[in-house]
Amino acid sequence: MSEFSKKYSVRGIRGATTVESDSRELIKEATKELLQEMTTNNKVLSDDIAAVFFTTTSDISDEFPAVAAREMGWDTVPLICGHEMAVPHGLEKCIRILILWNTETKQKEIRHPYLRKAITLRKSGNDFEAT
Repeated sequence: MSEFSKKYSVRGIRGATTVESDSRELIKEATKELLQEMTTNNKVLSDDIAAVFFTTTSDISDEFPAVAAREMGWDTVPLICGHEMAVPHGLEKCIRILILWNTETKQKEIRHPYLRKAITLRKSGNDFEAT
């Protein structure tokens, strides 16, 4: 086992937010706000990010959320976008992000922010639970 793999684990940081309408600017603004919250609360440096998955509900298609990360300077981070399952009772106009992070931080210490209307996705008020 290498020294790197003894010291670091890949951890997931979950987060979600919403937009009021399917607009390029609103999508980028909400995505940047969520990425900032996720990285600031967990002291994440972009150099330590393994990859980021962005998903949106099917009512969002005017822009790729990953564009916001590129505009933030995340030029070397692997990014991918997709749509969530179309669940009839699901939250509308929702952007979800999963950051895969190389870190020494324990999973139970990671904060998972849910912003705007996405706060309703939380099963509890505890932002240490990845619900």
